[in-house]
Amino acid sequence: MASSSCIAFRSTILTEHTTSPASGASSLASIILPKIRHERPEKLTYTHNQNFVHYVADAPSDHPDGDPSAGGLTYLVVARSDLGRRIPFGYLCEIRKRFLSTYDPRSTDFQSVPPYGAANFNGELKTLMVEYGTTEEGRADAISRAQGEIENVRGIMTENIERVLERGERIDLLVDKTDRLGGSAHEFRYRSRALRRHMWWKNVKLMALLIAVVIFLLYLFIGFGCGLPGWSRCVGSSR
Repeated sequence: MASSSCIAFRSTILTEHTTSPASGASSLASIILPKIRHERPEKLTYTHNQNFVHYVADAPSDHPDGDPSAGGLTYLVVARSDLGRRIPFGYLCEIRKRFLSTYDPRSTDFQSVPPYGAANFNGELKTLMVEYGTTEEGRADAISRAQGEIENVRGIMTENIERVLERGERIDLLVDKTDRLGGSAHEFRYRSRALRRHMWWKNVKLMALLIAVVIFLLYLFIGFGCGLPGWSRCVGSSR
């Protein structure tokens, strides 16, 4: 059975029905609605404990002949997880159809409707929630509507609502990882400079050894001509 349902323009709730205010289900809507984007049509399910939060978000492309504000409407329901997804989305398809027939998007500026300005639709939400959540006929109708109006129910993304709430923690974790990466980069630069100094000294030593070998070979070459070890030929000829 569904515990809460609402229709909103952006983050402004226009109509709502909650079976049990103490359940806190309606507060989930206030968390999720500001995070919904309307650049394109969207069907999404969040999970929270034993509840699923399902919504259908319209986009301007859904209402090419209507007021652009109709593209900011969201239809949302909080239901038990054992209802699955087909029944809640069938319910959402039905309330969307009835709401738009009551509030024609071609003549309604939803942006100017105040909070709970469509409260006369609350009774319709209540009736449909009971019908789709408690009767076999309602569930069967919801499944048939979901199968007919949702192209791919399996393609509905599921995201745990705790992940949304923990986004700040993930940002902190990313900052921590960035700091560690910066420390690693500093250590890498330090080791690179040490390695360059080591290789430079190694090249200096190799060059010095090479010069010493060349000098020694010149000494031997000249010395053989002058008569090693005393260089008597060269010394004697100079006298």
